Amino acid sequence: MNRYGTRRLRGALVALTALGGLLLTGCSGTDGGSALDQSDGFPAPAGGGGGDRRADGYETDPSPGRDHLSTFALDVDTASWDHTRRLLSEGRRPDPSEVRPEEFVNSFRQDYRRPDGDGFTVTLDGARTDDEGWSLVRVGLATRAPHPDAERPPAALTFVIDVSGSMDEPGRLDLARKSLGVMTDRLRDDDSVALVTFTDEAETVLPMTRLGGHRGKVHDAIDSLEAQDSTNLGAGVQTGYDTAVEGLREDATNRVVLISDALANTGDTDPDSILERISTARREHGITLFGVGVGSDYGDALMERLADKGDGHTVYVSDEEQAREVFSEQLPRNIDLTARDAKAQVAFDPETVAEFHLIGYENRRVADDDFRDDRVDGGEVGPGHTVTALYSVRTREGARGHLATATVRWLDPRTRTPHEETGQLETGALRSDVWKASTRFQVDATAAYFADALRSGDGLDGSLPGAPPYGELIEHAARLASATEDKDVRELSEAVRAAAHPDGR
Repeated sequence: MNRYGTRRLRGALVALTALGGLLLTGCSGTDGGSALDQSDGFPAPAGGGGGDRRADGYETDPSPGRDHLSTFALDVDTASWDHTRRLLSEGRRPDPSEVRPEEFVNSFRQDYRRPDGDGFTVTLDGARTDDEGWSLVRVGLATRAPHPDAERPPAALTFVIDVSGSMDEPGRLDLARKSLGVMTDRLRDDDSVALVTFTDEAETVLPMTRLGGHRGKVHDAIDSLEAQDSTNLGAGVQTGYDTAVEGLREDATNRVVLISDALANTGDTDPDSILERISTARREHGITLFGVGVGSDYGDALMERLADKGDGHTVYVSDEEQAREVFSEQLPRNIDLTARDAKAQVAFDPETVAEFHLIGYENRRVADDDFRDDRVDGGEVGPGHTVTALYSVRTREGARGHLATATVRWLDPRTRTPHEETGQLETGALRSDVWKASTRFQVDATAAYFADALRSGDGLDGSLPGAPPYGELIEHAARLASATEDKDVRELSEAVRAAAHPDGR
């Protein structure tokens, strides 16, 4: 059996173990995909069908004419990577179920061409791996660059702030207060903010208030925040959305910003009940959610599900530098959306492709037939964003010609008019070696291989095709950090090394 086959057998055993645990605990996935798809870091087959399903979750070689589609909602979350990095810096390992490869990959700067106006560019490239017949294929989507002085709709932001006892630890509520203060000074006079706090109960501290002439009032409300008792996350979400609906502004970006460690321990702790409130407000009023996670003990899975249901995304902050970037740069920038309900569909050519697997995106999978159904939820994307999806692809022996077509579909955020853009990839465009591809492709591959290794459980051997031995992965990460002189890539290199040497040696 070759190296890839051995890893797949091990992955199947891990997946069955994880499945048993999920069934015992009654966990379930969110809309668009099951959390069981990739519990061992090995993705279930993308698309709606193909050949017979094998015991390890893969399909056998599909025949030409069968389904070769993979469809998912766009996702720009990065919380999984940032939280993992913090845990590793503290000498701890993340729970494999909380490692989401797509969030690792999407945490790094990309080299895609950007469009001149609204919409997306679609870039496809790829490289062959050491496992015979297998390649990594990258689908890259990019929006226009952000312009700080560009016109944008006003914002109506409802901040729902966790002030429970667990938030009293350094780097939680104190970080939130500082961050909100900085953000208040960065927003425009025509923007509005409201503040809701929650412990065992929820309270609207500040109703929706225009910033023009009232910044001092907003600062006073922020400065008054103090940690108190237990965490009734359900009450916070309910009151937050009620406040957002009451202060709803037409022709504005209406958003709830949840700042919490997401460790619900009182009141309504049922995720599905909390999620339904978010889904209703999104459908009826277009109110989206931006989740900001804090704290080394952090309910990552719940926050991610909340953001998915709220048609938004999540970030994680652990220090003042990160917080300043999120509240001073990311959040104001995301007020100006370029796309709503954005989805991507990749069509692999059955004449050249025998097998393909989307790496990550389990919670963002969409039925292939729903790609052009604009009633089906997608993702929201703002200016300056890139979205990257990696696939492992097995080509047919001697295959030449067209390999894949990627299409992104989105709605104009104001008119809800649908738009599409496509890109193509030929087998001849595949680079001969992952580690001879473009530098940014190598960074993405390193991030994906690292996430895959962390999801393997106690060991650090990856299961994706071409996964290098862990010692080589450390070397690749260090080389790329030096070549790019990029702070984020340096942090990736440090995290890869820390996972192998938790004692710091």
